[in-house]
Amino acid sequence: MGAPPDKVARRAAELARTLTEHSRAYYVDDDPSVSDAEYDRLFEQLEAIEADYPALITPDSPTQRVGAPPSDKFESVDHATPMLSLGNCFDDDELAEFDRRARDAVGGRQLTYCAEPKFDGTALNLRYEAGLLTMATTRGDGITGENITPNARTIRNLPLRLLCDDPPAFIEIRGEAVLARSKFEALNKRLSDDGHKPFVNPRNAAAGSLRQLDSKITAQRPLAFMAYGIGRVDGAPVPDSLYAQLRQLADWGFSISEHVRPVEGLDGCIDYYQAMAERRARLDIEIDGCVFKVDDAATRSELGYVARAPRWAIARKFPAEETTTTLNSVEFQVGRTGALTPVAKLEPVFVGGVTVSNATLHNMDEIARKDIRVGDIVVVRRAGDVIPEVKEVARRGERTQPIELPAVCPVCASAVERLEGEAVARCTGGLVCAAQRREALKHFASRRALDIEGLGDRQIEAFVDEGLLASPADIFALAEHRAALVEREGYGDKSVTNLLASIEAAKQTTLARFIFALGIREVGETMARDLAEHFGTLDALRAEAAAYLERAERAQRDEPDNRAARERIMTAEGLQAVPGVGSRVAHCIADFFAEARNTEVIEALQAAGVHWPSATTDAGAQPLAGRTFVLTGSMEQLTRDQASARIAALGGRVTSSVSKKTDYVVVGEAPGSKRDKAEKLGVSLLDESAFIALLDDVEP
Repeated sequence: MGAPPDKVARRAAELARTLTEHSRAYYVDDDPSVSDAEYDRLFEQLEAIEADYPALITPDSPTQRVGAPPSDKFESVDHATPMLSLGNCFDDDELAEFDRRARDAVGGRQLTYCAEPKFDGTALNLRYEAGLLTMATTRGDGITGENITPNARTIRNLPLRLLCDDPPAFIEIRGEAVLARSKFEALNKRLSDDGHKPFVNPRNAAAGSLRQLDSKITAQRPLAFMAYGIGRVDGAPVPDSLYAQLRQLADWGFSISEHVRPVEGLDGCIDYYQAMAERRARLDIEIDGCVFKVDDAATRSELGYVARAPRWAIARKFPAEETTTTLNSVEFQVGRTGALTPVAKLEPVFVGGVTVSNATLHNMDEIARKDIRVGDIVVVRRAGDVIPEVKEVARRGERTQPIELPAVCPVCASAVERLEGEAVARCTGGLVCAAQRREALKHFASRRALDIEGLGDRQIEAFVDEGLLASPADIFALAEHRAALVEREGYGDKSVTNLLASIEAAKQTTLARFIFALGIREVGETMARDLAEHFGTLDALRAEAAAYLERAERAQRDEPDNRAARERIMTAEGLQAVPGVGSRVAHCIADFFAEARNTEVIEALQAAGVHWPSATTDAGAQPLAGRTFVLTGSMEQLTRDQASARIAALGGRVTSSVSKKTDYVVVGEAPGSKRDKAEKLGVSLLDESAFIALLDDVEP
């Protein structure tokens, strides 16, 4: 058909507006304004008009909630502002310590907190532009999430357009996708009746529903969205008070908890927590604690952040749910560093919304301290409502057996070693051990290490089992097996091409990422970066590791009975001059590089073409030494992590806030207020092309 008549266009707009109002009354206000039959009649009218005149279909039309055609993958998208983690506390003393630290930082005055339930679902970040929902992403790692916009559009209480006349030009709305207990039970019954496996709990159901490649399936799941905050906002003011912000979100059409309210000081937080703990069992939406955030913006700014968590917020978690069951046997699992973790095999029991048949026993010291034996009736809890663990023995079983540490690895039969003073026992097999090999390869390919897209846990496990991967260097030889890979179930020419391209791209990395990817015990991402910055080259780090062992032998020989003298010898230079590297960490680093098999892996990786920009221990000689960058907005050619890594590799520094000391603000698409602040301060602005040109010009 041609252009729709004005009368038809007006009728379509009227129907869309009426249906949106009825949906809000039903899903948000819990106060239906029409019968289901009347709603369906109006919906069918709008569907018929849009079928005749597709030009009338708008992104916020009620008909667009039914789902889009299936997708073949989820696109990775950077959040405009990070989705921060929250610190946890588990008792009133820890909550009091949080309140004390916050008050001390602002002169001791009592603080007002915005108190709210902590929903047990899956976090979402919604992007609205000029009031219209344009993107929805999962939390991901807090910096980058997955684009699940078609799935989010099917959530009935999620506004596709903000209910306001003058919306912000750009705003991020954060919240939790949840599934009510009552809806969860009905969903599981339907799945079981249809011959499908039911979900184990509402949180699992919400997460699984949002990650469907076919959003029509998501549309059949009764998800709800509960808003809890705002990320970046441009083009309109928002209240400084977090409580007022939530009321603003409710006015714009979002569901928020009816239990959100401001509370005064520590006593107000404790009273709120106790009240919510008492209400918890009666709520239809599962919660696993309460969240307390300093309410006013000025104080939040003053308190700031530590790592990826704000100093002005904390989650007070509910106690772990507990029950009793029989400990039938114990298995020992082998991790990436060879650590043997005893795992209790339990008579299955339902605890904390999950059927538990396995639980951690931590280590042999804990087993001895709790005097746990096979055959005991034990108390099982979900620690922090997440990890099942054996808390204690409820009563001794009739026939019990002591739990013994195996003398050899249950996977590779290598000797098991437990060093004096350490609680953990380890397999000595290294990469000879298939379990260590799998976990080491997963770590090596992970996003924070060499970031090899398409080489996930399942693929690595299969490739190890089939003999394709025995060491990290084998990853870079997978191209030799292209024909076999294409024939694998679930693969094809396109997916194999993408995987091999990602492997090829991973050859260019940074020294910090490479050190982290090696999986050295006790060396995390931050420590790897500090080692890279301190030593500048891998050869320098390896040389110092060897020198450290020589000093250790000399110290033990010369000062066998004088610990202080030995410490002076060991800390005078080298590894322990790096911040955070104590004797334990230094020994782990030195022992790693002393192992011939680890040296062989490193040399094989370098022979395969893995490389990084050269650096020097003289920071002043690096091309971007002393220069500070701030990144804002999203870029097309580089992720935020990649941009930060290239800056760091050239001696530059990336910070999160703009000041007079900032040298450059890199402006991507949809930049935030940092660009405006940079202009006011006279800081140089670089668009993406200019930024990449700068990097290319100064890179060796």
